[in-house]
Amino acid sequence: MTRLSVVVPAFRQAGVLAETVRSVLDQADVDLELIIADHSSDDGTYAVAKSFEADPRVRVFQTPAGGGAAANWAAVTERATGEFIKLLPGDDTVLPGSLARQVALLDANPDASLVGGRRRIIDASGRTLAKRRGLQGLSPIMSGGDAVRASVISGTNPFGEPGAVMMRRSALEAAGGWQGQWSYAIDVASYYGVLQHGSFVRDDEVASTFRVGGGQWSVALVDEQAAEMTRLFEWAGSVFSSVSAADVARGSAKARSLARQRRMVYRVLKLVKR
Repeated sequence: MTRLSVVVPAFRQAGVLAETVRSVLDQADVDLELIIADHSSDDGTYAVAKSFEADPRVRVFQTPAGGGAAANWAAVTERATGEFIKLLPGDDTVLPGSLARQVALLDANPDASLVGGRRRIIDASGRTLAKRRGLQGLSPIMSGGDAVRASVISGTNPFGEPGAVMMRRSALEAAGGWQGQWSYAIDVASYYGVLQHGSFVRDDEVASTFRVGGGQWSVALVDEQAAEMTRLFEWAGSVFSSVSAADVARGSAKARSLARQRRMVYRVLKLVKR
């Protein structure tokens, strides 16, 4: 069995996809497959992806239009065969050494279902906005329930965007795959599901870059995102005994406060309209 599947859902990312792909293929000391799903882009994304097929580790296919990001995430994940899985959006990158390091962390912690790393935040042009983000409130090793509680009371997603996270594929499957019913919180909701099937391990290094830009729906809809996080925290409180009603209330208030702060920052950076 391949050790690691890196799955890349891509849509209209012809200008940046090659950088994403190279960041994976240039990694050393890891047995991997790279699967790219182009969601019927009209800008040449598919051609960029196909240009890497000479590498035997790479497989490329197209998915039909419709269904949003959740459909493409599910389709590309279904093709994975590895013991571990990382979903890397088509405009993000993984940093050198991060894949082997996270595989080693999961190997060293056989009860763990998820490892989360720090990430570097960049803008559409690649300019660094934050050098080292994430993992706030998370200990080096935590039970799944305690890790979810830490996320809830933080009011956010401390685990990282998908490029910073690696999971056991069996745990993701046991959780029902990507939780596409959550429009904005699909990543963290899926992590909560995976953490029902194992513990959390922290990768203290910066594992990936995460790109924000003017066309990003999650930037433009920060208020709706905060409301969905509140509903997700309520769900977590109903599933994890470690998450109390007070934790849910605290996290929901924090999510609303963070949404207001993000909107102010994005306006300064001219990423959203007033």
